[in-house]
Amino acid sequence: MVRASIRRVAEARERAPEAALRAAVLGAPPAVPLVLEREGFDLIAELKLRSPSVGDLSARTVDPVKRLEGYAEGGAAICSILTEPTHFDGDLEHLRLAADTLQPYGLPAMRKDFLVDPYQVLEARAYGASGVLLIVRMVPRERLVAMMDVAAELGLFVLLEAFGAGDLKVATEIAREREGREEQVLMGLNCRDLETLDIDFNRFAELRSHMPFDWPCVAESGVQTAEDVARVARLGYRLALVGTSLMQRPDPAEAVRELVDAGRRARE
Repeated sequence: MVRASIRRVAEARERAPEAALRAAVLGAPPAVPLVLEREGFDLIAELKLRSPSVGDLSARTVDPVKRLEGYAEGGAAICSILTEPTHFDGDLEHLRLAADTLQPYGLPAMRKDFLVDPYQVLEARAYGASGVLLIVRMVPRERLVAMMDVAAELGLFVLLEAFGAGDLKVATEIAREREGREEQVLMGLNCRDLETLDIDFNRFAELRSHMPFDWPCVAESGVQTAEDVARVARLGYRLALVGTSLMQRPDPAEAVRELVDAGRRARE
């Protein structure tokens, strides 16, 4: 994934040098802000056409605009848009479409990909994103911090994704160093084993205390049902990212509403 992403950066730089991309960003409207329910629970609803662990998810998404509108009408706080082309059938044009669709709802779109270069953060903003997902172990720490710096400069929120205690240790150190900065960071924990792709839901409880205190916590992968959402909400997770199970539901608005309500009831 890293090698493929590096190749995509090189190809993108040939098509659009960084200076041209920055000029496009400067002329773009401000990013849609991320607003979380005060002391409540929120959902990141994902648009994904394929999952490496499940396969094709596009059967019920003949009209992605309708699905995105359903996510917005159901009360999602963020829409996560896959742009990785090889294993997820994603595309940057999906991000642009999502941003345009969600803008009237005041709902931010987040670029989800295997990002390895600050250029890709700039690229995300140029295609309408309000936020980006960054994976702690994907790049050296210095590069990760540089990507976070670009996101802050552009007014993008960051979902920082960890897979284990080592990642969370690095994230906690970064959080301490960045205390007081004008930026918006969410701390995600993905309970999927990257080697086997298996889900270990117990990680959400085992690693909760290892997460940075000041950043809202996000439960990623394995959250499918209202009961799952309630479990992570009771553990203190502020948001959950749900993709595969939402993509399999015929009524996205009803599905999102059901999960959001379950999380908020559990938090109460």
